[in-house]
Amino acid sequence: MDAEAPVQLEKNQTATVPRQETVEGGSTGETAGGGAAAKVTKEQDHDAEYHPPTSYLETIVHLFKGNIGPGLFAMGDAFKNGGLLVAPLLTVVIAVVSIHCQHVLVACSKKMRDLKGDSVCADYAQTVEQCFENGPSKLRGWSRTMGRLVDIFICVTQLGFCCIYFVFISTNLKQILQAYDIDMDVHLVMLLAFVPVLLSSLITNLKWLTPVSMFANVCMILGLAITLYYALKDGLPEVEERALWTNGSQLALFFGTAIFAFEGIALVMPLKNAMRKPHQFERPLGVLNVGMFLVSVMFMFAGSVGYMKWGEQVGGSLTLNLGDTILAQAVKLMVSAGVLLGYPLQFFVAIQIMWPSAKQMCGIEGRSLLGELGFRTFMVLVTLAIAEMVPALGLFISLIGALCSTALALVFPPVIELISRSELNKGPGIWICVKNLVILVMALLGFFTGSYESLKQIVKHFGEEEVH
Repeated sequence: MDAEAPVQLEKNQTATVPRQETVEGGSTGETAGGGAAAKVTKEQDHDAEYHPPTSYLETIVHLFKGNIGPGLFAMGDAFKNGGLLVAPLLTVVIAVVSIHCQHVLVACSKKMRDLKGDSVCADYAQTVEQCFENGPSKLRGWSRTMGRLVDIFICVTQLGFCCIYFVFISTNLKQILQAYDIDMDVHLVMLLAFVPVLLSSLITNLKWLTPVSMFANVCMILGLAITLYYALKDGLPEVEERALWTNGSQLALFFGTAIFAFEGIALVMPLKNAMRKPHQFERPLGVLNVGMFLVSVMFMFAGSVGYMKWGEQVGGSLTLNLGDTILAQAVKLMVSAGVLLGYPLQFFVAIQIMWPSAKQMCGIEGRSLLGELGFRTFMVLVTLAIAEMVPALGLFISLIGALCSTALALVFPPVIELISRSELNKGPGIWICVKNLVILVMALLGFFTGSYESLKQIVKHFGEEEVH
């Protein structure tokens, strides 16, 4: 998942949504005087000039970008763990369930908006909090806790992506150096990558990151196109040479990697709220269905072609199988640059949630640019340290997917639907209960088995490193 979409859209959202909130704010007492309200409105109108609402096509592009990242290049490894027959079928199931859960989130957010009389839909964490707040009386006391829990999962997921970015960059750069007979330990390569990653992460103004993100996307698209060209130019092996299905432990690893790739639910509400015509987002041929269909097709294509071409030797990233030619090294460098330049955008999502609390804990008042830069530096060091401890890219992706992406994509949406659809003295209905319980069972099964197998394989990986 790439973070350009949530970051840019949060810019749009803060530019357009507050204007609506200001209109309502007259009755809330948040702006005490007319002069203050006029000043706030004027500033927001000024922002809106630079960040206009997005169109249907622009939002599809944002959704597409927001779901394409290292997870796409990891689908070959996912198909290796699932098998050539089983993996495509399970990918379709995970795609359908994930998209359905995103629709559930939108429906619950709209219901809470209408219930509270707000002008716009709340984001993911606020929607969960409001559903508990307006649900059965026994659950209302959990509203703030559940909202914070969603924020924690989003932060852990985003920072986990940042760790994966470090591993992705270092493993590709290590291969580039080896092609020129420079043998450098992957841990040292991560340290070298730390400097440019840190410098880009210290940019706090999103406006300055726009050209960076554009260049990053060009690198990723070109890198993917050339990678697929390499895979297809000499033909593919016979289907009989590849496993059609695998065992349970490998399927657990497949689930973690696949759900990591499809975890884009945190983008849904910012994308919808940033649209000029928000109703176009969730309709049958709307942004969500059309955009995620294109994303799913790309995942299926990359996974099946990658596994068919390289079989059991397919890497945690397809770029790791490209060989030592000059063009192959250029692709690895291109994709690594795209991922590196995507790090600060991914990083921003977590910092935006964490920095206000960190500032309050440290007793910092006002903007405090120096304090924010210090906090950003500390968090980049944290992601580097975690990446140094787990340098196995494929296992790391599977672990993050099983642990965090599952909760965000498949656990919270059915829970809040069960709560929001419950009426006084009656439940949400048999169909809603059965459907959501099936999703929850699938999610929890993947959560526990995927996390267990990923951790077991990571421990095994450490043991093999010690032997060598």
